[in-house]
Amino acid sequence: MFKVSCIQLKSNNSIQQNIIRTKKLIIKAVKQKTDFILTPEASSVFSLKKKQLLNHCTSMSKDIYLKSIKNLAKKYKKWILIGSLIIKLPKNRLVNRSVLIDKNGKIRTFYDKIHMYNVKLSKKEKYSESKIFSAGKKLKSFKLPWGKIGLSICYDLRFPNLYRKLSKAGSVFLSIPSAFTETTGKRHWHSLLKARAIENFCFVFAPAQGGKHYDGRKTFGHTMVISPDGKILKELKKSEGVITVSIDPALPKKLRSIIPSLEAD
Repeated sequence: MFKVSCIQLKSNNSIQQNIIRTKKLIIKAVKQKTDFILTPEASSVFSLKKKQLLNHCTSMSKDIYLKSIKNLAKKYKKWILIGSLIIKLPKNRLVNRSVLIDKNGKIRTFYDKIHMYNVKLSKKEKYSESKIFSAGKKLKSFKLPWGKIGLSICYDLRFPNLYRKLSKAGSVFLSIPSAFTETTGKRHWHSLLKARAIENFCFVFAPAQGGKHYDGRKTFGHTMVISPDGKILKELKKSEGVITVSIDPALPKKLRSIIPSLEAD
């Protein structure tokens, strides 16, 4: 058994303020004797304005949010997944990047969001992430001390083949850090997360952004940890905070032996 903590934030466009918010909740998770901490999408800076992001963001080696979280991981001896940072690449390209840090403060792997959120929800609410970010091309997973985790970010949730590939490659945990909109979150968040857990017999760790942000955008919140049989083990509704859950890493294998659906397709 081990303990996992998912953090819920209401990030803004100040990296320094977001560091303070995240640090406070990481320390809270540490006090709950957690082993593995996950933060939501856009933890470091919350913006969809490309010019603003190009001014705020930098490379991995210079990113102050990443450096701060690495220091916390090392200090408290905890594995931490930053749900996502916005990282600047050469030629003014931006990526939405999930970063896994080990208990010694070292980066073990990272994943760049593959599926861009290009939608028109209403006349007033539309998103065009492909105009801001360069899409990732590679699936990523990593063997944690407790089992393999498959990495994803937010809109990836709507693409079940991605998770099928991760689970067939041995993932028993799925990370889905998100900033789901209030509009789509109400309709689909719970159903999609449960489906990904059940169809793959994986634990789902879904830290989220939640609340009304400085720019007027509303994110759905409802950070959750879901069992491989689709049970919501713990959920946080709107406020910033942290949930901590005990995880049995043997459960996915047990359920997969009862219903061997992963072997059948």
